[in-house]
Amino acid sequence: MEALLAQDVSCAPHVVARLHAELNGDPITIRDVAARLDFAQRQGLRPLPSPLPMVASIEVRYDSLELSVRDRDLLLAVAVRLDDDLDPLIAFDGRVAAEIVASGAGEHLVVRAGRVRFRDPLLAVWLRAEAPAADESAVHRRLAAVFADRDDRVSADWHRARASLHGLPAAAPELTRIARELSEAGHQDRALLLSAEAAAHAAGVDRDEARLVAGVTSIAAGYAAEAVAWLGSLFPEGAERYRLQGLGGLIVAQAHLQGAVPDIEPGSLRPRSDDPEDWYSWARAAAFGAVLCAERGERRGMRTWLEALREGCARVGAERELRDPVVALAWLIAGESEQEDATGTGPLTGGMLQALRAAMGGDVDRGLRHLALADSGIESESDPFVAGFEFSPLVKAYRAIAEALLLVWRGDLGEARRCLLRAAVSLPIALPFDGLGVVLVRRLDLAVLGRLGPFALALTAALPAPARIDQLVDRGIEAYLGGSFDEASSFLQLWTDRGAPQPAFAVPDLDEVAVMSGDPEPVRRIGPPEIALAQRLCARVATTPDARWRVEGPGIGEAARALASPFARGRVEAMLGIRSVIREEHALGAEHLRTARRLFEVAGADAWASAISARLEKLEDAAGGTERSASPLTSCRRAWEAVLTARELEVAMLAARGAPNREIGEALNVSVRTVEVHLGRAFAKLDVRSRVELTVLAHRTAQYL
Repeated sequence: MEALLAQDVSCAPHVVARLHAELNGDPITIRDVAARLDFAQRQGLRPLPSPLPMVASIEVRYDSLELSVRDRDLLLAVAVRLDDDLDPLIAFDGRVAAEIVASGAGEHLVVRAGRVRFRDPLLAVWLRAEAPAADESAVHRRLAAVFADRDDRVSADWHRARASLHGLPAAAPELTRIARELSEAGHQDRALLLSAEAAAHAAGVDRDEARLVAGVTSIAAGYAAEAVAWLGSLFPEGAERYRLQGLGGLIVAQAHLQGAVPDIEPGSLRPRSDDPEDWYSWARAAAFGAVLCAERGERRGMRTWLEALREGCARVGAERELRDPVVALAWLIAGESEQEDATGTGPLTGGMLQALRAAMGGDVDRGLRHLALADSGIESESDPFVAGFEFSPLVKAYRAIAEALLLVWRGDLGEARRCLLRAAVSLPIALPFDGLGVVLVRRLDLAVLGRLGPFALALTAALPAPARIDQLVDRGIEAYLGGSFDEASSFLQLWTDRGAPQPAFAVPDLDEVAVMSGDPEPVRRIGPPEIALAQRLCARVATTPDARWRVEGPGIGEAARALASPFARGRVEAMLGIRSVIREEHALGAEHLRTARRLFEVAGADAWASAISARLEKLEDAAGGTERSASPLTSCRRAWEAVLTARELEVAMLAARGAPNREIGEALNVSVRTVEVHLGRAFAKLDVRSRVELTVLAHRTAQYL
């Protein structure tokens, strides 16, 4: 991924993993093939082409290969097959397995336990690129005959369709039927091959059905652009039944590509018939619209779609199985977990809903147990919300992100990162929860590495332009961990000026700086109660005046010990340590900082632990008398902004720089008496008694922040 990023041809991680598997891990070939793909293919919004593009590194590898016609046909048959069963190939070739292994083709194949595959997957690309179209069609026809003799109608129809220069409408219904079954079993890529082939040969309603299956299979696999192409072709002329069945998938795909739920009136798509199946399809589409709006914080749109959901479910009697759990899920994602307490079944309205609800109630471990139980297969019930797609990559991506989020809330940042990176190599994790997976990967990279790694950068590139990823906060965190409080504060101020955009779910941010950057009252985000408690404690550390610190400080420390998350408590301990050092309570400050470092190490937040180590080294240097230059007083300004009024701050900053009262008055156009009043109030709030103490405090604050 790093090499591809350097060449400006970045791919989503799961696309890179797929290329790695199909191109035998050869880095040059992967780079060259990726460069030949279009943007949507590289980002996983469309499937990879079959065959993959021919590139120079493959051509050079096999340009001198010599094969007999028989061996070449056998290898080409392996390349175009749908599965890896050996028996049909024996029937195709006419030689027994031992003879095939001993042949010229055998050295390029691995034959084991009745299965056959290429020793080098690159050979399949070369064979299909080099074979004339007539030769490939002839191999398909021979395979069609083999499967017809074996009474395998689907494989026979597939190969017959691939060989035909003309439409074969009779083959389409069976291909579409099997594609549905494969899709529901979680085999989206093969299902898409079959349904796309069916659509190419079908006509009328058979073509509409094939397009529907291709479209919903595409979005289940995460291929949003492909899904829009297939499902969009059903509007406005397709059969109403298939339009309604595909409506939910089209809404999901468009929401990801556009960054917002399509602005349509649900009633305009209301079924024109009284058929219960049509009304149920419309109700499910409304359910998708409601949840997608909830993910994006669009409450007005969510309510509109929920009204349509209620109407549709009332028509077909699906209130309990579909309406109630979806309403509960939508309101929970919107941050109102107490609105509905219904629970559904299956992976989303069952396991994930219960997990999020338990975690938001304060029991994160119980939430993780809900997810683990659902993943175990013990509870494998159907979920009416995503019926038929419980095993799809998109649903699995939702579950993976929910698990990582709960691990973050528990304070296990290292494990949360490992969980997400494992998921990223096989699942479209950029789609769920309005890009939450990408935000999490970025924040976890910063917490562990101190910078954005290749996964974070590749996933960010895979997001559509409208996606709201608050990169200013990321840059602020990176600066803060690197020791630059001023730069971090500047980024947070810019973020605040933009309205402080952030995900609905609580993710690691920068409370240490946000409260000093004029951050307004924090928006209530979805998370367990202790996340909010930790934020309140951080704010108290930052804003409590020195005059009250002797009373407030110990209470904050005691409250922090109630935090179960080592990461959340570590951040409060770190702020307590810095505040203590600024007050010249060096022993107490060092104790808090060492506690914070241990907690960050337990959490797997290595970059945060390293940042604390740097502060401890600075403290030890200061104790040993090591000379260091003073940091700019702008850091002090950021810290004092939370304590002093605007006028008190200006007076205090000028005084800390050595300006006498008369100069301060002239600079601010106020009387000397007014300067004395403001300065006296600043002394009281900062717990100092003279200009000298104020100046020392200012430089200590700048130094340790």
